Amino acid sequence: MKINKLFTTVACALSLTIFITGCQNKPSQECIELKAANEQLTSNLKMYEDVWNDIINKREIGKINETNFDKNITLITAPENIVGIQGFKDYYQNYLTGFSEVTFTIVDAFGQGDKIVKHWNFKGKHTGDFFGIPATGKEVNVDGVTIVKMNNGKIAQEQDFMDNLEFMQQLGIIPRQ
Repeated sequence: MKINKLFTTVACALSLTIFITGCQNKPSQECIELKAANEQLTSNLKMYEDVWNDIINKREIGKINETNFDKNITLITAPENIVGIQGFKDYYQNYLTGFSEVTFTIVDAFGQGDKIVKHWNFKGKHTGDFFGIPATGKEVNVDGVTIVKMNNGKIAQEQDFMDNLEFMQQLGIIPRQ
């Protein structure tokens, strides 16, 4: 009887060890999906940061294209949204035309799934027409946040948040109180 109990105990311990080792060696479907999502997020973040660095700092407006952006890219803005590659490109061309000595820095970027949040800083000298505002020669230094939605590794939607009053005051358009 004692040998039977010993054999049963050893068999149970061995079975449990094999089961635990098997679980550690073969990740669950949830673990596999989580790893894939993390890899996609890492890829999205790198692509996103590289593309915006090239567009603003290197002044490569041509990077706004169907390789990097969904063809129906949407900029959530007022009074109405801007939709499509050409409209998006035209909008951001105003920054390249309006400002020289530009430094665009992504302070931090993080995300979950297909969503990214970007904290950024924009510095430049207003030396050209900017959305119809003639050059003031003033320097700006403004922080903002952009909420981004990705779709199949491409930028699909953006919405920027910044202190527009401070920006206009730095340009000298609105006086400081």
